[in-house]
Amino acid sequence: MVERFHEELKALKKDVIDMGYLSIAMLKKSVEALRKQDLDLAKWVDSQKTLIASKDSNIEAKAFQLLTLHQPMAKDLRLIACSLKMITYIARVGRYGKDIAKIAVELSDKPHIKKLVSIPHMADIVCSLISDALLAFEKETIEPIKEFSERDDDVDQLRYSIFRECLTYMMEDQKVIKQCAQYMMVSRYLERCADHACKMAEKIHYMVTGDHIEIDIKSIT
Repeated sequence: MVERFHEELKALKKDVIDMGYLSIAMLKKSVEALRKQDLDLAKWVDSQKTLIASKDSNIEAKAFQLLTLHQPMAKDLRLIACSLKMITYIARVGRYGKDIAKIAVELSDKPHIKKLVSIPHMADIVCSLISDALLAFEKETIEPIKEFSERDDDVDQLRYSIFRECLTYMMEDQKVIKQCAQYMMVSRYLERCADHACKMAEKIHYMVTGDHIEIDIKSIT
């Protein structure tokens, strides 16, 4: 019975990681769709919304089954609790990927302004945060998440930089107001994804150490 439980726990953990990498793929491809004005990529991102929702439901069901049948204790219990929190944040990252893909479709017929300002660079940093959170979860170590607060600050600064730059373009040329407003929205979505990565890191820290921490981030929705 104990061996079976640990096999099922290992499978649960893998499912969470797979879901996490799906959300990263959705986010990366949505920004790539925006950059390349690629409607097929944007459609692919949108097509994954059902799959990520299904993974969310299935993992939740498996987690509750493990809790009910095996009544785990200590770190095993924390791992299951962490998994339940992780899939919530992962699903939200996927949702923001879908939202960015929608913007990519809306802007597909308009030439980019200043090569999308700093959005691709910001997306790279955000995806690295989520990837490191997944690595910490997989390896059950806090090493990859130790500098998340500083890295999240970098994302925040990029968002403010994009906001200011877009505001300047909007003041200079009213024709780009809608486009720049969409760029600003994308940067806000990416910032929120970074915040969700930080929330994952908090839960992973508790899973590994049994100690709660709070990473200094802005409020998220």
